[in-house]
Parts: sequence; C-alpha cells; structure tokens
Amino acid sequence: MIEVENLHKHFGAKVAVDGVSFTVKKGEVLGFLGPNGAGKSTTMRMVTGFLPATEGRISIGGADIEENEIAAKAKIGYLPEAAPLYSDMTVEDFLKFSAELRGVPAAELDAAVDKAIKTTFLEPVRHQSVDTLSKGYRHRTCFAQSIIHDPEVLILDEPTDGLDPNQKHEVRQLIKRMGETKAIIFSTHILEEVEASCTRAIIIDRGRVIADGTPDELKAKSRNAGSTILTVSGLAGSGIQAELEKLSEASSVEVLESGDDNLKARILPAKGKAGELSSAIYRLCKEKDLNVSELRIDEGRLDELFREITKTDSEA
Repeated sequence: MIEVENLHKHFGAKVAVDGVSFTVKKGEVLGFLGPNGAGKSTTMRMVTGFLPATEGRISIGGADIEENEIAAKAKIGYLPEAAPLYSDMTVEDFLKFSAELRGVPAAELDAAVDKAIKTTFLEPVRHQSVDTLSKGYRHRTCFAQSIIHDPEVLILDEPTDGLDPNQKHEVRQLIKRMGETKAIIFSTHILEEVEASCTRAIIIDRGRVIADGTPDELKAKSRNAGSTILTVSGLAGSGIQAELEKLSEASSVEVLESGDDNLKARILPAKGKAGELSSAIYRLCKEKDLNVSELRIDEGRLDELFREITKTDSEA
C-alpha cells in the first residue's frame, strides 16, 4: 500500500531526510520512531503529498504521489501533528464538512459521520462547538476527520499527543484494530505505544533509517537482550557474585543491588552460551542452597536500543 524509495528532502543546505526507503503492506501498523529533528514529520508530510520530495519516489496503493496526486491522496487519511479545526463549527458539522471535502456521496454522509463519531468516542460532544472542547476531544475530532472517508492508508503524526492515560489506551487499541484492514504509519515518542499497537517499527535518526523490524526483533538487538536477571539470597552478595563469575557460560556479572546476604545481578552470556546460561545459574543456586526469588531472561527493551543507536545533539 505504501512504497517509499530513496526519499530525500533538502531545506537549503540542511538535509532533513537522507535516502529513506520502506514499504507498508495492508494489515501492517508501522511505528515511526526517532529523536526530535530526526526527519519523522518531514517524511510523513512527503508521504501524504503535503511537501514535495527533493528526490525519490512515493507510491500509495499503486498511484505515484507526484504523477497521480489526486488518486494517491484519495487513499490517505492524515492526522498532522497540529491538526487544524474550525472553532465555530460543532463536531458533527466539522465532520460533515470534512466528509464533503473528501467526496463522500451525499447519501452516505450521515452514516460516515455517525461511524467516525462512534469509532473515536465523540458521541458525548457531538453537538458541542469545537472551541468548547477539551484538548483530548479536540484531538479525537482531528482523528475522526482522518478516517471519515474510510481510507486504505492512515498517516498519523503523534496521534496520542495531549491525551490522558485512558484516552491514550483507547487510541492505541483503535489503531491496532484498524491496522487489521488498513496500512498505517504513526509517529510517536512513546515507545510503549509501539509494543502495544505496532506490527513493525522503524527508527530514523539524522534523516536516515537506522533500524527496521518487529518490536520483538528490535528489542532483541538491544545490548542486554539475552542476559539473565537473578535475585537471590542466602550468601553475602560479594560471595554470590564471585561464584557467578566462575561460570563458563557467563561473560560478565553486573551487580544491580547488593546486601549482606542478597544480590540482584545481570549476567551476560558467554559467546554461544545464551541458551545454557539460565540453567547453569539455577544449578549453581541449587548447589549452594540459595533462595532464588527471580530468575528470568531479559528479552531486551526498545528504549535501550533507541538510546544506543540514536544520537543527541551534543553527539552530532
């Protein structure tokens, strides 16, 4: 549904997007991650046709965004980071107006508005004017206009920005459900949203894609993925650490907490021994008659990978 090939965007001497390529299929929800200034919003604006690309190709449902602009844009629902609203309109009137702009037939107009209102939980404020809405309801109204014409592709820029925890949960679940039948890209700074809603994620930094995979695949690339977390008591912390360091299956032991008779540590596996480490630790604890309260394999974390592979402004 979405094909992006070698996308570039220059603003004078500044290179905002530098050779980005990716595809999104129907039934995929792609999380678009990156630090501030990485090029996320610029890329999404080019994908929607809002900004022209300096170089590269974008295809939406088989229609080139430059050569067949109207056909490509007709397939897209777009929620920009700061979506505009007409404050003197009611929610219902604004959505009707949006539906008419999108070419929804007059006979289907009321049904389209009803469906968008129901989908985005706007019924309590249906007849309120936009200027009386809370930030959360305003954002939901913007979301509703992006799906009013039942598009095949959704481009959502920070869709949960400004929402409270309950509203964020609702929107995440909504994105996940819609992702079963649509191709969706949404940018976010909240990494837990990726795990909650996305089938795949891309991390972009300095205008380039630096990681691409499922949330589990990306977590597995973090530095501590595959390590074992152990919390144990029954021997002085230093003594437990010394015993763990003797294990041939371990490459290093990182003490997280230590006391007179307890220890919490992260044990990294030796090369080729990841599958054997936890069993070796368990045998050691049993042999030394230690009380194990936690023994688990760390699957890795997205936030760790994000910090490891992206740069801060001071590192640039």
